[in-house]
Amino acid sequence: QVQLVESGGGLVQAGGFLRLSCPAPGTIFTSGLMGWYRQAPGKQRELVATIATGGFTNYANSVKGRFTVSRNNVNNTLYLQMNSLKPGDTADYYCNAERGFATWWGPGTRVTVSS
Repeated sequence: QVQLVESGGGLVQAGGFLRLSCPAPGTIFTSGLMGWYRQAPGKQRELVATIATGGFTNYANSVKGRFTVSRNNVNNTLYLQMNSLKPGDTADYYCNAERGFATWWGPGTRVTVSS
């Protein structure tokens, strides 16, 4: 059973930064699309950023220029560097992995940005 576990969430003031991490099994990490999603209270889950095995990235417009998704192919870990955080970034952040028709999710880590 594939397990994804996010870490790095917390409480930060507006303008601050956090880095989220998500280690993944090598069989998934090296052949799948990895990404970050978030779900704010009362809202649907939305894409934040994805990164393919070749390094191609995709970002939601709301985080472009502030967030950076990256992957370390040595320790099979996905990262999300979040800078210039805003109260609107407050949400539960989820790590996602996709390979073929299969998809896996972590339990989420909460990010709270105070004004």
